[in-house]
Parts: sequence; structure tokens; C-alpha cells
Amino acid sequence: MNRWELLDTADIPRGGGELRLLRRGDEFSIRLSGSQGDLMNSRTHGSEDALGSLACARCRSSDSAKVLVGGLGMGFTLAAALGSLREAARVVVAELVPGVEKWNRDVLGMCAGNPLSDSRVEVTISDVGELINRAADEYDAIILDVDNGPEGLTHPENDDLYSLVGLAAAYHALRKTGVLAVWSATPAPRFAALLKKAGFKVEEHRVRAHQGKGSRHVIWVASRD
Repeated sequence: MNRWELLDTADIPRGGGELRLLRRGDEFSIRLSGSQGDLMNSRTHGSEDALGSLACARCRSSDSAKVLVGGLGMGFTLAAALGSLREAARVVVAELVPGVEKWNRDVLGMCAGNPLSDSRVEVTISDVGELINRAADEYDAIILDVDNGPEGLTHPENDDLYSLVGLAAAYHALRKTGVLAVWSATPAPRFAALLKKAGFKVEEHRVRAHQGKGSRHVIWVASRD
């Protein structure tokens, strides 16, 4: 059996530790330094695909859709979102770790079909929460795949993003028919209640990690109307 090969490392800003990019044959893994478990794996992206598709389902017929993606990962969510959008759409990707963008423009790009080469995409190295806080009635969809979800955080600073204040900011940043889609590795009943308290109508989806098998992840699709 092939062993994992370390390809590169990338520092997480604000003293968040280090990400490690590994390869085993044609399989890739991104892990947090000191952990043996995958944060992301190129073979288990079913829920990331579903996240992008569910978030942009309402945007399919719009010629002027604007979407914000928080967290680039391996590009699968972005690729799925692009597949649901028209040619005139715009997608802004907020990625906190510069190294993750570099990996997606290089060795990881082929995994999701090189979505960063799409002319509709703009990448900004920044905190997605800051972009949300600066926006008003701007986005048709906001997609959050940050950390492990609202109740699986490895970095406490991400708490603000999933707090009532953070969700209220997302509500304000969306257009009137806009959608907030959130991925989580685990169920989080209290978070669904927070979404409703922030004014959203909430749908919860349980999605397998890989083609009908593997772990079940949770996706909330929260709409303003």
C-alpha cells in the first residue's frame, strides 16, 4: 500500500496552527498539523458537492447572481456552485489561508476540475466574516464551509461567524430572496434554532460524505423569505 507523502505545509493566520497537504497515489488529504484525521479528502466530497448545488438552486435562472463562498477547501463546493450558475454570474471566494489557494491553482486543481480557472471566480485572501459584515443586500447565496461547522470548531474565533450576531449579519448581506447554506460535520440542533431566531426559514439536509456511503454530514439551507 502506498504511504502518505507530505507535499507542502501552510500556516493558518492568527496563530491557528499549520495545514498539511498529503498525497497517496491519486488521493489527496488536507490535515491540521498534529492530527491524523482528514479535514478534507479528495475521495470524500459528496456533501461538499451537495452544499454548492443546494445553495445555488435558486440562482439557476438568474443572469446576475452573485455568490459568496467562505472556505475554498479542495474546490469541490465551488465547482458545484459554478455548475448551477449561468455564465454572467459572479462568485467571490474568501479563503483565509494563502497556501490553500496556491494548492488549488497547482496540484489540487485537477481534483475538482480546476474551478479557479473559471472567469466567473474571484478569490480574496480574507476572513469571510469581514466580507459579510461589510455587505448589504449584495449576495444571492452565501456558502459557509468553515472549520468543522457551528459546533465542531477547532478555532474559537470562528464562533462569531455562527453566532446570532454573525447570522444576523449574513441575513443583512443577502438579497431578499437570498440563501445562506452552512456545512457541518455533525448535527447541531442549537444552531438550527439560532438560524430561525435570526429570521431564516430553515431546511436541514443529511448528506453522505461519499456516493451514498460514509459519514453523514449536515447542510442547512436558510432562506430569507
